[in-house]
Amino acid sequence: MDRLRISGGKRLQGAVTIAGAKNAALPQIAAALLSPHPLELTNLPAVSDVENMLGVIALHGAKITRGPHGTTIDASEIVSKETSYDTVRRMRATVLVLAPLLARFGHARVSLPGGCAIGARPVDMHIKALATLGADIAIESGLIVASAPNGLKGARIVLSSPSVGATETAMMAACAAKGEAEILNAAREPEVADLAACLCAMGARIEGAGTHRILIDGDTGWRPARHHSIPDRIEAGTYAVAAAITGGQLELIHARLENLASVVQALEAMGVSVWPSDRGLVVSRDGPLRGADITTEPYPGFPTDLQAQFMALACCAEGASLIRETVFENRFMHVPELTRLGANITLQGTTALVRGGAPLKGAQVMATDLRASVSLVLAALVSKGETIVNRVYHLDRGYEQLDRKLRLCGADIERLTS
Repeated sequence: MDRLRISGGKRLQGAVTIAGAKNAALPQIAAALLSPHPLELTNLPAVSDVENMLGVIALHGAKITRGPHGTTIDASEIVSKETSYDTVRRMRATVLVLAPLLARFGHARVSLPGGCAIGARPVDMHIKALATLGADIAIESGLIVASAPNGLKGARIVLSSPSVGATETAMMAACAAKGEAEILNAAREPEVADLAACLCAMGARIEGAGTHRILIDGDTGWRPARHHSIPDRIEAGTYAVAAAITGGQLELIHARLENLASVVQALEAMGVSVWPSDRGLVVSRDGPLRGADITTEPYPGFPTDLQAQFMALACCAEGASLIRETVFENRFMHVPELTRLGANITLQGTTALVRGGAPLKGAQVMATDLRASVSLVLAALVSKGETIVNRVYHLDRGYEQLDRKLRLCGADIERLTS
């Protein structure tokens, strides 16, 4: 099992190319199952979650062709409408194949998914959305069994909370339903809008993606399509923290300021400068870091996927920071590992009080999930001595060549392969 060895104290400087968004790519790969025509996806990140999702749809019979500029998915001959537990246990996003299989074939069997242990993240909203469109759904022996022998029908879907996954499930199913559908309290994340853009390229008619109300005219006439995925705002935010925590300066190529407003606001409150460049964004810090209070919220609020990274940054700031997690109830598993490096963090429920300023020191730490893993890497960049980050397969799920990108910017980081 791979580990990372990091010697802290190096100021990062240079440029980092931000890869395509993992959380945009996964539903787009699943959406390819909706159409009998090929879909070419460009800017897919080279991360294990994307490879796993491509493997999932390949097991259903989709043909995957990798070209010099993109990956083409041909789902014209699907041979299976069931996704087993062995296939989906690595990540929760595989539940996204449920709606395309059901919408296209009238039935599907998908195992309840696995993934990071950061909270319950139930699939009940996915199920309710499909049921609203006319599907019969049951849970049998750990499988979601869905059927709509007469096809799905357009309806008004009201989500109990703006879940990204449930919005994507509802949107994909509604594209193949008969008549018009309306999704209320929809998630507004850029990845949802990017899925809508992909579906529209495939022939769908969607209005309002990126707002709380999405309108879909069903009975889509599918066609061959090509779509370029958006840059990963979470990767961009992570490297922004890397520049800030080391007192360095990084240009984030392809990063989009419009998708990072809440993140930039938090960085500036902590004494970090951010400005646009011809190629993306530049993040720099010369002066001291200041503590700041952060509350995670659905987009356009501060993203939960950057909470752990900002906690590492707060550990190095002057004064105290209060970090509230309102999205996932169990997303503080990085706290015990940060304290092994010398961080002063007090937990009370879903709130963490971080008293910054104490120097961090290298130690052996253990990654517990994707974003927790990278917070340990960020803290190690400024820890005195050597830090070993174990179980970095979590990092490989969502970060494309993280150790190589950091090393090219001046970090003393090495991957150790057992």
